[in-house]
Amino acid sequence: MNSIMQAALNGFGQQDEAHALIRLHDQLARRGVHAVLRDNNSALMVHRAEPGMPVWVFVGYGGAYYSWQNAEKRHPVADVEGAADVLAEYIAK
Repeated sequence: MNSIMQAALNGFGQQDEAHALIRLHDQLARRGVHAVLRDNNSALMVHRAEPGMPVWVFVGYGGAYYSWQNAEKRHPVADVEGAADVLAEYIAK
């Protein structure tokens, strides 16, 4: 495969990850959780209700998981509603 085709395929993976973060953002908004898509939709910054550091969420593990807390916490991308529930609970602590 030539380098142009490889670059195009790599871009498709990034689009999938961006769409996964957009879906998570929408689910968090429905729960009243303030989150902001950052860096060309490559990360999601989730704000806590109380003062404190925000939680950065990425899509990792080959696009299979949302991950946060230095990848110590993760949830399958296929379960966006469950991921939003887990994150909402996590930031409430």
